[in-house]
Amino acid sequence: MAMVYVKDNNIEFAIKKLKKQVATEGIFRDFKFHNFYEKPSEKKVRKTKEAKRRHAKALRKKRERENSVHTSHYRRPEARGL
Repeated sequence: MAMVYVKDNNIEFAIKKLKKQVATEGIFRDFKFHNFYEKPSEKKVRKTKEAKRRHAKALRKKRERENSVHTSHYRRPEARGL
């Protein structure tokens, strides 16, 4: 559950922070899907699409990490003459 404390009457900052927390927790998405009836077949299709998207994102991140390790400026000790 998203909760934000207001400090020094800084309401604008608190609202920004609350919106960010609500977005990351997916509360608005839940409201969107619960506003209307979703058939079980549509729900299954949506869930598989979300899973595929998450999997593709994880693969992209993994490849980025692998490529960044190989392209870093790290030099092996024997290449530095040690």
